[in-house]
Amino acid sequence: MPRILLLLAVITPLCSVFLVARSLFPGFDLTKVAESFPISWPLAVPADSETRPYDESDQQPLDVVDFSPPHDHSSDLHASVAEPITVPGQFTRRIVAVGDLHGDFPNAQTVLQMAGVVDHNGNWTGAVDFLVQTGDIIDRGDDTIKLFLWMEGLRDEAHAAGGTVLSHLGNHEWMNVIGDWRYVYPSEITTFGSVAARQKMLTTGRIGKSWASNYTTASRLPLHPAVGDPNIDYDPSTASAFDVPTPLSHTAISFVHGGLAPSYPDLAPFPSRINELSHSLLQKLQQRTPPPHPPNPYPGMPAEATEAERRLYDTDGPLWYRGWASGPEEQVCAQVDGVLQKTGTRRMIMGHTPDFQNIVSRCKGKIIIIDTGISHAYGGTLSALSITYTLTPIPAIHTSPEEKWWTEREVLVAVYPDRQEVLAVDERDIQGDFAPA
Repeated sequence: MPRILLLLAVITPLCSVFLVARSLFPGFDLTKVAESFPISWPLAVPADSETRPYDESDQQPLDVVDFSPPHDHSSDLHASVAEPITVPGQFTRRIVAVGDLHGDFPNAQTVLQMAGVVDHNGNWTGAVDFLVQTGDIIDRGDDTIKLFLWMEGLRDEAHAAGGTVLSHLGNHEWMNVIGDWRYVYPSEITTFGSVAARQKMLTTGRIGKSWASNYTTASRLPLHPAVGDPNIDYDPSTASAFDVPTPLSHTAISFVHGGLAPSYPDLAPFPSRINELSHSLLQKLQQRTPPPHPPNPYPGMPAEATEAERRLYDTDGPLWYRGWASGPEEQVCAQVDGVLQKTGTRRMIMGHTPDFQNIVSRCKGKIIIIDTGISHAYGGTLSALSITYTLTPIPAIHTSPEEKWWTEREVLVAVYPDRQEVLAVDERDIQGDFAPA
């Protein structure tokens, strides 16, 4: 009884304050006040238990940075996006990218249907040319097997229809193959049958084989075939001045899970250097099955891992880096062009660091962060990023007969269940022979 009286003594004055505020200020809304507080959630952190034992502090909440107002969410760009007007000789490429799915099959299917990638049965529609998933399908939910098998099915369906699925390993895929199971639910282990069955599936089994053959850690996706096929290395000899409207050398986008840090030493050649390290490290990890941590000690990297392979998994590596999301606007915008130059890209897209309200655009769309906490484990916003690239011939009556000019246009749209938001519209005229073969 004393505890109840104490509780009433606390609640009654708070209710009185709320009622008085409502009477004095009719526009007062407690929910708006609550929404103004920073969102926190236990983001994953690397397990460095080779130097300290695991404890619960490894899962302490980290603040999710509030980026507004510097983000490029300009109010005049909020609109639905019309389909590009098709003219003879025009090239169009449609890309959809989605971030962390974390064991939530229903929400993943809703997102891809919302973005036009799949139909109501979860099958490939053929409406897009590329689906890019930036990793972290595993952990925090029970649908690991469903999600990976579905993605493999979509890969086959896309290929049959002339499309492509680009899949990436996130830090959580790597954590699991290392033996760091801090974010694995017991109920998810049950879907595999046992700890041993889960270990086998992720190493020599179906999921592990798929990781080795169909997944990369980094991708470079050209927006036009003249730039090459997906994941062909950037050739610096094709570069011109970065902002000069001539060759298409940087007409490509990089995709990774965490981010390409300016300090990371293995950015070039991009993306093959990162993917070679990823492939060799994955091979070494899949040859062992240490007892998972916790409750067992963190197994760490294999003894035979090279310094470069260890750096891949470090905090400034492409799996864990959060600097593009957490750094001050002035700082990241001063650094981003250097990385874009090295990688032969015009913008970088990543997941890993969630904003539970919106897809985040920084530095005029050069940095796009697409993790919005899609999984029910976070309760964030369902979202997908849609990219439409067109290269349209300019009629000869507007140019010299011997010259070929084109209008290049790229539109990035954040797609949500209740709205679309234009993040960037880039357009320029370029000269060259880019007609389809």
